[in-house]
Amino acid sequence: MDSSGRKQCFETGIESFDRLLGGGIPRRQTLIVAGNPGCGKTILCSQVAFLAAARGLPVVLATVTSEPHDKLMEALAGFSFFQRELLGEKVFLVSAYASLKKGAKEARDILLHTVRERGAKLLFIDGLRSIRDLWQDEAMLREFLYELGIGLAAMDCVGIFTTEYPLDKLMTLPEATTVDGIVSLAVNPQGVRRLRRVEVVKLRGRPHLQGEHLFRIGPEGVEMIPRLETHVPSDKDFVPSRARAGFGLPEFDRLMDGGLPLQSTTMLAGSMGIGKTLLAAHFAAEGARHGEKTLFVSFFEPPTALFARAQRIGLDVQENLSSGALTMLHQPPTEAEADVLVHCILRKVERLGIKRLVIDGLTDLELAISEPERRRNFLGALSTHLRVMGVTSLFTKEVSKIAGTELDFSDTPIAILGENLMLLRYVELRGRIHRVMSILKMRDSKYDGDLREFEITDAGIRVLAPIRSAAGLLTGQARPIGTSIGGEDR
Repeated sequence: MDSSGRKQCFETGIESFDRLLGGGIPRRQTLIVAGNPGCGKTILCSQVAFLAAARGLPVVLATVTSEPHDKLMEALAGFSFFQRELLGEKVFLVSAYASLKKGAKEARDILLHTVRERGAKLLFIDGLRSIRDLWQDEAMLREFLYELGIGLAAMDCVGIFTTEYPLDKLMTLPEATTVDGIVSLAVNPQGVRRLRRVEVVKLRGRPHLQGEHLFRIGPEGVEMIPRLETHVPSDKDFVPSRARAGFGLPEFDRLMDGGLPLQSTTMLAGSMGIGKTLLAAHFAAEGARHGEKTLFVSFFEPPTALFARAQRIGLDVQENLSSGALTMLHQPPTEAEADVLVHCILRKVERLGIKRLVIDGLTDLELAISEPERRRNFLGALSTHLRVMGVTSLFTKEVSKIAGTELDFSDTPIAILGENLMLLRYVELRGRIHRVMSILKMRDSKYDGDLREFEITDAGIRVLAPIRSAAGLLTGQARPIGTSIGGEDR
C-alpha cells in the first residue's frame, strides 16, 4: 500500500494504458490479454515488457510453442520500443514448450525458477491457448494458473498472459476466474472499416475506466485513447466571466454586448457558402490580435485556401501566424475517429496555451463519432473540457438547406449543450437573395435578437441595420411588409 492506502501498481510504461487501468497493473497480480489473432495482444504485452526492461526491471518472456525466438524478435524489431541490446541483459527469453509437454508441475517450476533466478518483476507468457490445446485438461490448466499466480505473488512479480480467445468465449473458461484481471482487444467491423477497441473487463482491487476505448497501433507501438466522456473534469466551481471575446466587427459585437462570453461554447450555423468560415476567421484573428493564443481547426479547407479567401476581404492573418499567436490545424477526417481528432486538438490546446478555438466543420466531427448514440455525451464532454481549460470555442455547422422552411437543430447536440447559437441564412425577397443573421441563444448573457442583413465584399463583412420590412425571414422565404430591407430602399 502507498501512503493513501491504495494498492501500489506496476506501471506499464504506456501512459494511456495505465489510465485505463487506474494507474497500472496492481502489484503481485496476473492479467490476461485476450482477443482474436491479429488484434495486437503480442505487441501490447511486448511493449510493456521492453518498456519495463528499459526502466531497469528484469523481465522474463516465455513462448509456449516451438516457434523460434528470433522470429518473434524480428516481428517486434520495427517498433521503436524494441531495444535489441536489452535481450539477455534485462529481457530473458525462455521456451516453455518442452516443459509444458511434460506437465503442469514441470512447466510451473521452470517458469518460477527463471523468474527467481533473474529477479524478474514481470513474466510475459505468450499463448495460453496453446497450453490449453496441448493439455486438453481443464483441471490441469486451472491448477497451473492458480499455483503460478501464487508463486509470482510471493516473488512480487506481475504476470501477463495472452490468449487467442474473444471475450465471450474466454468468460466461459476457468482462466477467467483464476487470474486477477482481464483486458480484451477486439477489431470490430463497421462497413468497410475495422475499428480497434480495448476494454478492461476485470481488475481486482483497482478502479478502472469502464467500457470500450479506442486502440491503435503505430510505429511506436500501441496507444489507447480513453473515451472523452469517461474522464470529464469537474466544472462545478466555474463562475462565468463578464468579459467578452469579440470578432473585431463592431456592429456584430454590439449585438452580443461586446462579443462571446469568455469560456463559452458557441455554434455558428449557416447555409453553404454564406460566410461561416470567414466570420470564424475574424473571431480567430481578433483573438490573436489581442495576444490570445488561438487555434483554428479545419476539417475540409486547407489553410492556404482559407488565407487566400480571408485576404480577399481585407483579413490578413499572416503576421499572426508568423508570431505564433494564431495556429492553423488542418485535420482531414478521412477515416480518423473523433476520439483521435479531439485527442490531437486537446493536446495542442494544452501545449500551446490556447484561449480561443475555432472548429470549422462540426458536421465532419459529428460523423467521425462512429457510434451515433455517443454524440451528445461526447460533444458535451468536449465542451466541458474546453471550459475547464479556459478556452472560448466556436464551432461552425452547415445547415442542409440554402433556403426553405425547415430549421431544426434537434440532431445537433452542440446546439443544445452549447451556451450560444447563431444562425446565418439566405432569404429570398422580391426576387433577390439576401444574407441575414440572428442570435438565437446566448445563455446567461445580454444579446440583441434582431434579424440583421449582412454583406461580404472586398472591403470585408458589414452588418446592416435591423430588418423591419419583412416577415418569415428565418424560414428562408420572406414576406415583405414594407418597402425596404437592411435599411435601404429596394
